[in-house]
Amino acid sequence: MGQWRRTLLPAVAAVLALAGLSACGNGSGLRVEGPETPPPSSTAPTPALGTGGTSPRPEETPEVALDLYKVRARLLADRRLSSYSRTVLSNCTVISRCLSRGKTVDVLHSGTPQQIVLIHTLEKFVFGFFLIAVEPSGPRPIWSLNVEQPTVNASPQGDLVVESKIFAIDDPVCCPSGRRVEVYRWNGRQMIKVSSTDQ
Repeated sequence: MGQWRRTLLPAVAAVLALAGLSACGNGSGLRVEGPETPPPSSTAPTPALGTGGTSPRPEETPEVALDLYKVRARLLADRRLSSYSRTVLSNCTVISRCLSRGKTVDVLHSGTPQQIVLIHTLEKFVFGFFLIAVEPSGPRPIWSLNVEQPTVNASPQGDLVVESKIFAIDDPVCCPSGRRVEVYRWNGRQMIKVSSTDQ
């Protein structure tokens, strides 16, 4: 009986570990199909949610040196800045309390990286972000989006994929239960929305 347990228990543990690892491959984060993947049956693919490690990853864009104080000054000089963002940035003297760096991307396909800069309240509630071109003359705002608690990434195709929180009718103020996934593409002049999915 003791010999049987010593033989069977490690085998059962190995099977359970493999089952757990395979379950991790089908998670719930964003997945964007790459060009090597066979096209799906529908003509307009929609980004699927999945955090699995099997999702294609875009090549990492090197980090850039970006002075967030200069970004703040450049944003405040922009007449198109929303009034709420202007209020937050005007009252922000400690930069880490209102701006933080997101991913470095090249969604303009210029060969020069752009920086995602998140804008948030003192309580770290992110309510939008800016796409900032990093140029020798200093940071240049390209585009912005007001969304709540976004996760922003570049897809393998070079699009900008934004996952944000949305509130359902009965949600408490603290806790949005819905998600929206939007894909934006640079058309040579501006960012255009190419898809939007609510979940």
